[in-house]
Amino acid sequence: MSVPLEPDPFELLTDEPAMRTEILIGYARVSTGGQKLDRQIDALTATGCRRIFADKKSAKDDLRPELKACHAFLQRGDTLVVPALDRYGRSLKDLVNMVGELRQREIGFSSLNERLDTTTPGGRLVFHVFAALAEFIRELIVSGTREGLDAARARGNVGGRPTVATPEIIRAAIPAQAETGSER
Repeated sequence: MSVPLEPDPFELLTDEPAMRTEILIGYARVSTGGQKLDRQIDALTATGCRRIFADKKSAKDDLRPELKACHAFLQRGDTLVVPALDRYGRSLKDLVNMVGELRQREIGFSSLNERLDTTTPGGRLVFHVFAALAEFIRELIVSGTREGLDAARARGNVGGRPTVATPEIIRAAIPAQAETGSER
């Protein structure tokens, strides 16, 4: 006689919503120091987040100290709220892994821009669809950027910072380098 296997209670797509305390914790991120967090923080505040963590780091960097602090601060039953999926994860795999870890800790996840809430089965399904689309769009942008750079190089344009070393500067530097004996 075989016993039916019980579904894993921590599976991301389980039909039971995570226990909720109604405590919302926010996380915002901009990629560079020149960008402003104000709009994201305003949206998280309007949603009712009790505390908001914010990073000014690229998502490509593993070192996002405020995200790490946010994850440590979250407790069972809380819901992490982000302005948009791309502000939270670097890739579909990264998003799924982080939301799965939250689910294992019985913490909900909500994205304002995509209007999804993983404490419901439908929200978890929509999460997967939107995460895949977000990664697809990012890949299109990266591909378009590469094509544009390649086209510019083919026309003879060289990207990057212009050189400051003129032939005169180089000629003046050679004797100075010989006197000090330094080589590069």
